Amino acid sequence: MQNILKHKPYIIAEVNSSHFGDINTALLMIKTLKDIGANCVKFQSFSAESLYSKSYYLKNPIQKRIIDKFSISKNDFIKLREHAKELNIDFSSTPYSKEEVDFLLSLQVPFIKIASQEIDNLNFLEYIAKSGANIIISSGMANIEEIQTALETILKHNKNVILLHCTSIYPTPNNLANLNNITMLKEKFKINIGYSDHTQGYKAASLAVALGACVIEKHFSLDNTKMGMDNNMATNKDDFREMIEQIKDTIKILGAKERILSNEELAYKQKMQRNIIANKNLSKGDVITKDDLDFKRAGEGLSIKDKDKLIGKKLKNDIQQDCIITYEDLQ
Repeated sequence: MQNILKHKPYIIAEVNSSHFGDINTALLMIKTLKDIGANCVKFQSFSAESLYSKSYYLKNPIQKRIIDKFSISKNDFIKLREHAKELNIDFSSTPYSKEEVDFLLSLQVPFIKIASQEIDNLNFLEYIAKSGANIIISSGMANIEEIQTALETILKHNKNVILLHCTSIYPTPNNLANLNNITMLKEKFKINIGYSDHTQGYKAASLAVALGACVIEKHFSLDNTKMGMDNNMATNKDDFREMIEQIKDTIKILGAKERILSNEELAYKQKMQRNIIANKNLSKGDVITKDDLDFKRAGEGLSIKDKDKLIGKKLKNDIQQDCIITYEDLQ
């Protein structure tokens, strides 16, 4: 899990079905995502058998043809995994059956992603947890009790889990993103929290990072004008690149928790803070009193906090009114 958490944040590009069942498109998506700076490319390991029931297909026969067209074979998954490995970008997928879990584990993926729809599938969660794999689980459509039960099921066997705040509306309108859930989930469950972003644009992802999200998952498409499943709400190449840049800027702007003054700010401090000056003409031999001192910007000299060190001291030089007093002026 540390290989994921060392990134701030870890950015997962959710390909879903935006490859349209074309292995060459999927290969190009991996290359594109590596070029624009994503940390991981994630696919979906569904099949017609693992996603819907026979009764569903009897009522929706066209859906089976769509699932068959968009699903990826094991051989193609191996090709995609090897291509990602060659390009040094992480590769993973979301399984919908125990067989698909086992296959992904055989590919040595860095984590198993659990879809929101599986959060109450406790036997499935337990099976994945017992495998020892790193787990990233989305929480869309789940109330707080369902999330708690899912986490208790996983954590009983496996501590390597990241929970993603998620709203399962495609696309998610801004007023339903509820990013403050990130803070709430972090405080309640005391585990690492990320964000699976289904909003359009990239503002929500940057805000999620500012709230402490350690993972950002975002749908990606080479061409989001094409019709197909979740493709129209996916982020295109230019916007995904811009999202990554915005996140990098957010990290820079957030900075450190420790109060550290940079050399640049210290230089301004010298210019802008008030210095000790003479409130009137002072003569050599005068003993300085607090009434002799005033404080104005001088760009040099002693700061206000040094005033007590001057009171009671005798001058060895004349000091004109409105000019600085330094330690060199003291006997």
